[in-house]
Amino acid sequence: MPPVDLAKLGSNVLKGSTAGQNVELGSLWREQTVVLFFLRRFGCQICRWMAAEVSKLEKSLSANGVGLIGIGPEETGLQEFKDGGFFKGEVYIDEKKQCYKDLGFKRYNALSVVPAALGKKVREISSKASTDGIQGNFAGDLLQSGGMLIVSKGGEKVLLHFIQDSPGDHVPLEDIAKATGIPVSAEAGQKPQCNDDVCTR
Repeated sequence: MPPVDLAKLGSNVLKGSTAGQNVELGSLWREQTVVLFFLRRFGCQICRWMAAEVSKLEKSLSANGVGLIGIGPEETGLQEFKDGGFFKGEVYIDEKKQCYKDLGFKRYNALSVVPAALGKKVREISSKASTDGIQGNFAGDLLQSGGMLIVSKGGEKVLLHFIQDSPGDHVPLEDIAKATGIPVSAEAGQKPQCNDDVCTR
């Protein structure tokens, strides 16, 4: 994995989801350490479950001066995502998907996205999300993948750079807590176990 050029990455412009203002990504870590959660799609059921999971750390992150920020690659599904209350942090849009490119978040193609979406990890989380009452849709860009970046205050260094391989890949809460140095005070959702035919809790 190539090193992240924080100076270059930080110059990318994001659109705020509330007032629509444009901000440079680097301004988000200027005064605080930040956890940047890059979603595949706002309508993605798996992404919504992951957003709810990482949001379990929001109080602990905030209490320790760490910002929690969600970034999506397009506005499609944004309002429904916000109305659903899946994510407790600020939300921005990377309309040019430049951060996604710079961070190496891959794009699927029409042939590779189907087996990826039907993989075991995806089915496990989809089952858990459904159990938790979290639904999704197929609106928007189905081919983009996401990940996570944690940057220390002032952009001094990258504390964690995670790239999804499968749409079901995500960073465990304890790894986020360790990277940011906060005490773990949230219990991760129990993922069901799947074989090739059925998922059970």
